[in-house]
Amino acid sequence: MPFQPVILITDALFFLLTAVLVIFVLMIRTRPHLKRPWQKVIQRSTGAVSLCVLLTYYAVALLDSMHFHPRLDTQVAAEYQYANEIVSVLDVIMTPMRTQVEKTFSAPLSAYSFSKEMIQYDDGRVEHVYPRLKYGGAHLSDPGIEKLADLGQLLLRGIALGLFGWAVIMGTFILLSTASSGQALKHQLHTMIKDKSDYPIGAVSVTLGLIAVLIASSMVVGSQYHLFGTDKVGQDVFYQAIKSIRTGVLIGALTTLVMLPVAIILGSMAGFFRGWVDDVIQYIYTTLNSIPNVLLIAASVLLIQVYMNNNADSFDSLTERADMRLLFLCLILGITSWTGLCRLLRAETFKLREMEYIQAATAFGVSKYKILARHIMPNFMHIVLITVVIDFSGLVLAEAVLSYINIGVDPATNSWGNMINQARLEMAREPVVWWSLSAAFIFMFVLVLFANLFADVVRDALDPRVSGSD
Repeated sequence: MPFQPVILITDALFFLLTAVLVIFVLMIRTRPHLKRPWQKVIQRSTGAVSLCVLLTYYAVALLDSMHFHPRLDTQVAAEYQYANEIVSVLDVIMTPMRTQVEKTFSAPLSAYSFSKEMIQYDDGRVEHVYPRLKYGGAHLSDPGIEKLADLGQLLLRGIALGLFGWAVIMGTFILLSTASSGQALKHQLHTMIKDKSDYPIGAVSVTLGLIAVLIASSMVVGSQYHLFGTDKVGQDVFYQAIKSIRTGVLIGALTTLVMLPVAIILGSMAGFFRGWVDDVIQYIYTTLNSIPNVLLIAASVLLIQVYMNNNADSFDSLTERADMRLLFLCLILGITSWTGLCRLLRAETFKLREMEYIQAATAFGVSKYKILARHIMPNFMHIVLITVVIDFSGLVLAEAVLSYINIGVDPATNSWGNMINQARLEMAREPVVWWSLSAAFIFMFVLVLFANLFADVVRDALDPRVSGSD
């Protein structure tokens, strides 16, 4: 094989979460009472556009979760040899940005280093100048004259590729929608052009076009220049920002995967059984809430760090070691973040327990656990979904804050928090090295912004008090 697959623990959990989401979508399509509120979500322009952006982030995280050992050119005893390095599909796609490492800082789209150096020429002359970069703009003979025209050509090429990809996506969508609706292609095109559909196809089309153009342009320009410059050790900042997407999405998604079962089970049990069961569960989450989250997370991360240092032989590579710390951080965040949802579900279960249909089921002798599973839990799932979507952006920001104070993910892991942490020293330079902080801010801001917008739309569609008044 040209590669040897590697499945990290977080990869396996991320694939599991993806499978759960696919099953959930298929289940929604076959059940009208579940399909109706989600149709309201995507029928609003804000919801549809936000979903497109979030799915783009999710797709990048998924590509970065497909890891493998690349095959070496050497063979021993007719067997292929594989490198110790673990790379992902995203690394292969972004190979120029990953491998083109400069000596030190360089500004965005620059062809020269950011700091002056003493350069000795062949004729013996020594000058204190800004040296040319090894990769950024290296194809130019005179960057001062040629760079602007070259950037224009690369940008036009990227826009053309992006529009071509957008045309392929929209063409495929039109053909699939025509086949599923049974209408003629001409009628389907007329409906979309006149914007007479129930869904905001125009807004989605423009969003997909912008995303396609941005991706294609970034890849084309980034193959010849450093789009967001380079950091202290010469690594491409744009590549680091893209790689950090997986960490942000995993923190939000896996923490939810850890938190949900605990919150749902304990919250429903406390509200339904009451008595000593309620007292014990309240004592647990009240005690947990009395401990400052930052101190609990810091202590837990330090414990796992000591364990990994004492058992270094248990990890075959630095990637697996960093992955273990990321997983443990998700577990700790999940343990400290389930209490709020548990309180909400406890209160909602108190209310549902007194409803007539629950009383009737109890009178007919239906098992308490069946009542919980069939009648109570399905009726508070809108609260669960709303809370999960709202908390996602908070968890992404939490990772950035924790990594900034060195109790987050491993320093070897690409994350926006680590980029901000490294950039704080660069901001004290003169002149200021601003691009690492800016790149982390832009990518994190876009993810959190559209996650919050999507959360607002989901809340309006799934909350019976809001949707019932429409």
